[in-house]
Amino acid sequence: MKLVHTIEDLRAALRPYNSPAFVPTMGNLHDGHLDLVRTGKPLGDVTVSSIFVNRLQFAPHEDFDTYPRTLQADCARLEQAGCDVVFAPSEKELYPEPQGFKIQPPSELADMLEGHFRPGFFIGVCTVVMKLFQCVFSEAKGPRYALFGKKDYQQQMVIRRMVQQFALPVQIVAGETQRAPDGLALSSRNGYLSETERAEAVQLSLALRGLARDALAAAASLPDHQVALEAKAMRALAGRGWQPDYLTVRRRLDLQPPTGADATTPGALVVLGAARLGNTRLIDNFEV
Repeated sequence: MKLVHTIEDLRAALRPYNSPAFVPTMGNLHDGHLDLVRTGKPLGDVTVSSIFVNRLQFAPHEDFDTYPRTLQADCARLEQAGCDVVFAPSEKELYPEPQGFKIQPPSELADMLEGHFRPGFFIGVCTVVMKLFQCVFSEAKGPRYALFGKKDYQQQMVIRRMVQQFALPVQIVAGETQRAPDGLALSSRNGYLSETERAEAVQLSLALRGLARDALAAAASLPDHQVALEAKAMRALAGRGWQPDYLTVRRRLDLQPPTGADATTPGALVVLGAARLGNTRLIDNFEV
């Protein structure tokens, strides 16, 4: 496995290949990231992962400065998973001057849910992903693959739409959410949890499963009951000491509230949630 730190060295390393499979990350890797690498391995002729903590997607009060930087351990895990090239640029390398040009995703997709509670988040995500695509795929001559996990459900949808609207020659591949044995979705931020919080953290996924069951039970009249069902789920989680941002039922197509027809169509819905446990904000989702 080759570790490179500059765009020039990355392009030189990828020049002999035609079809990269790319997994962008912020490091502090877990098995979900490695599953994406393994999924990408048979798709292209070279597997690439980036490790870059992107300042643009963090609000001033968020954890940019304290986000774990674990490059050596990450590289060891990536090599074991079969990654061929790791791109770990400095901030100065990727943003040699203030990033004045930014990608503005459409408000109807990016200003709700995560975008509502983290204003500007998807601008930062789209901007860095677009830039990383230019770095990784500029030498490619064949199919280009980029892999994103479904745990960040809205994020991979925003990126997929960006690729479509800019006619980028990139195929987005969604990887299933990887979970701990108790059902907790794997996340780089799980490491922030205390032992007591870690035992409690699975309640977010349990609350979402409960909301999904209630939504299916009320499917024929879900639009009339949705607000009440979501409020019930949020109250239950708050009663355990959480601070919920949202627990909601949406349609997979565009993350808008479902109609009655959506609610009775198999495979049309997704439940999504975000909540803070202590100082740690966790997200999760289940397709219904």
